[in-house]
Amino acid sequence: MGRPSAPAPRTDPGGRRLPRALHPVAWWIWALALATAVSRTNNPLLLFLVLAVLGYVVTARRTEAPWARGFVYYLYLALCVVAIRVVFRAVFATGITPHDHFLFALPRVPTPDWYAGIEIGGPVSLEALLSAATDGLRLACMLCCIGAANTLANPKRALRVLPGALYELGVAVTVSLSVAPQLVQSVQRVHRARRLRAGRTKGLGALRGIVVPVLEDALERSLRLAAAMDSRGYGRAGTATRATRRITGALMLTGMCGLCAGAYGLLDATAPRLLGTPTMVAGALLCVAGLRLGGRRITRTTYRPDPWRFAECAVAGCGVVSAVVLFSNAGFHAAELNPSIYPLSWPTLPLVPTVAILLAGAAGFLSPPPRAPARASVPPPRTEAVT
Repeated sequence: MGRPSAPAPRTDPGGRRLPRALHPVAWWIWALALATAVSRTNNPLLLFLVLAVLGYVVTARRTEAPWARGFVYYLYLALCVVAIRVVFRAVFATGITPHDHFLFALPRVPTPDWYAGIEIGGPVSLEALLSAATDGLRLACMLCCIGAANTLANPKRALRVLPGALYELGVAVTVSLSVAPQLVQSVQRVHRARRLRAGRTKGLGALRGIVVPVLEDALERSLRLAAAMDSRGYGRAGTATRATRRITGALMLTGMCGLCAGAYGLLDATAPRLLGTPTMVAGALLCVAGLRLGGRRITRTTYRPDPWRFAECAVAGCGVVSAVVLFSNAGFHAAELNPSIYPLSWPTLPLVPTVAILLAGAAGFLSPPPRAPARASVPPPRTEAVT
């Protein structure tokens, strides 16, 4: 065998970066770190800034794959989360103080004595609705962060980097993550077909004509997926013995118990020191040993593994730095992240958290551009000489 060829250059002769797919783990680290930063704040200005950053990065770096078209549906789901949170807060009122701004009153429903502390109906204040809206907006931002990772990262390529012991679980998660984008693609394809056939595309009358073909397409895709997985030996235990499987299960179960006990020891200040960091480290080592031992029963080969280069480090680092800055409280007060609604006041936009969130948006130009979809070349028209 000859020596491996040198890697292809990452820039063209003009100095521009060549399109390539970023490592999927880098996108997930970036998105999860940004979601962690969102969990730290309740400031609506910062939350809207996070949504703007997510929209910019997704618009700049999404591909033409089926899973890359579903971010707008995550936005719709986020709006539903905020609306449900506000409606529940208005229905299950908690009373109103003389200093609150009264908006309207709902009919009060009497509740039994054992249901004390929760009222159904009654007066609703502006402060209560704003508090519910900000809580729902924070949850919506976390949901959009997961949606951005699912939009930007290729779930099938992310399956390559999983340990062998988690391969079957990873396949199940990958299939579940790809269900929603495939359904969206099926709905769009059926909608275009009905529009070309001059059929109804809006209203309840078109719902039946869209749902039935989509369900039929999903059933056919499931049968093809099951046949493909069975032909490739999915779910077979290989050469692992019963003793190996028992040892692997014992290591994983003991390691997970150690992680839970260690987390409890770190959160509880009255717990002994031995129950904190040492127990968590021991549990993590047992889990790693179980994963290594369980991975030996599955033999996998990887064709052209995804590289981890400077762009991956830069994208993941942008998200991690944003989360670290918001958790460190360096250069700003913690009250600026969670402005008070009682009494009602306009929130301020702190400088350091704003810069940290904008730094996460730098992933939109630090990552390489995605590959353009292949277009079929049209041959030039034939010309015949006239004699």
